[in-house]
Amino acid sequence: MNILALALENFRNYAELEVHFDPRVNLIYGDNAQGKTNLLEAIAYLSAARSHRARYDREMIRLESAAARILGTVSSRGRQFRLEARLLRGQGRQLKSNGVRLKTAGELAGILNTVLFCPEDLQLIREGAAARRRFLDGAICQLRPRYAQALAEYGRLYEHKTRILRDWPDNPSLLQTLDDFSLRMAQTGALLIHYRAHFVKRLRASAPAIHADFSGGRETLGLDYTTVSTLDDPLEPPQKLLPPLLEHQRTHRQAELDARQCLSGPHKDDLAVSINGQSAKIYGSQGQTRTAALSLKLAQREIFQEETGEWPVLLLDDVLSELDARRQAFVLNRIRGGQVFITCCEEEKLEGLEGGKAFHIQNGRLME
Repeated sequence: MNILALALENFRNYAELEVHFDPRVNLIYGDNAQGKTNLLEAIAYLSAARSHRARYDREMIRLESAAARILGTVSSRGRQFRLEARLLRGQGRQLKSNGVRLKTAGELAGILNTVLFCPEDLQLIREGAAARRRFLDGAICQLRPRYAQALAEYGRLYEHKTRILRDWPDNPSLLQTLDDFSLRMAQTGALLIHYRAHFVKRLRASAPAIHADFSGGRETLGLDYTTVSTLDDPLEPPQKLLPPLLEHQRTHRQAELDARQCLSGPHKDDLAVSINGQSAKIYGSQGQTRTAALSLKLAQREIFQEETGEWPVLLLDDVLSELDARRQAFVLNRIRGGQVFITCCEEEKLEGLEGGKAFHIQNGRLME
């Protein structure tokens, strides 16, 4: 699985760009604020129509432009695809594969898989639960089209229910629709929980071994998926998860009305990480939590390879400079195979990378 070429129009600080990449290593170097991260963001967007740093698509459109365009030529599953994303200011977006309009972002699943690792991810373990949910969601969306659709639907339902709970004291008639939104949230939430539980199960089969290798066998990584308390086994089919979800909603209904916010559902899920049996978030050192975060990302990469038979495109956005020499060497040795993009500052150009291409980026322009 490779991205062979990329063309950008009015995307972030790129007025226009056309570039062909190496199927092995692509080193992108230059000073800060020149567009290195923007380039990786565009590649990652083609894999799931999601940005790791923009809440709204309009944020990625170049200032004073009405639209942006990302066009990627991708080799995947023995075929070649032309993936296109057009971001329209105030008019949503259009996604295409080989010229055919896609109805949902979920249809991108399996065409171009990417694993993005940026400096913020090194704080994945120490941050709040929302960061770890984003990690799970970003990974599962690329593998399961149904999950991507359910996640988008759950987000819409959550916003509607939140408005009802916020405004009902001033407009009591809104409560007539509350139970309907709660039911639909439980139905969609059961699907999210099912997929998340199964993905965490696969993480448990990969990440601890990577972490043990990383730490020289001195540390044991533990992963636990925490979700709605009434669920005995989140691995069960969604139809079996629905009744206990509805029961949890029922017992929290008055509390939600009083608090005027959603208190029941998978929007509060977490991935609990432990090292040697103790909470990594509370007791882990900076080095231990960084190693755990690296292990999760490398495990995600291995799961993608197991699922598709091809290595996903790995995007390392200025992350190696944040690691000590031992961890940097471990990552570089572990990622052999597959296409890799590495960004770094000009003075930090990595030595010893075999093969591939190096590109110098300056003010939104790329030069080999």
